[in-house]
Amino acid sequence: MDIAALSMASSQMSLSTQVSTAVLAMSLDTVEQSGDNMIKMMEQSVNPSLGQNIDLHL
Repeated sequence: MDIAALSMASSQMSLSTQVSTAVLAMSLDTVEQSGDNMIKMMEQSVNPSLGQNIDLHL
């Protein structure tokens, strides 16, 4: 292999690594957000009737 081919291969490998890292970071953000939403849903299910009734005294 000559120097130009090695340089191109190295550049392509670097770009591929950067893209893979960016996709993994996006995936991790999505999973983290889904986990937060799941925790919120579980907290609300502990008291399922909370907020459904209002006591009014006149």
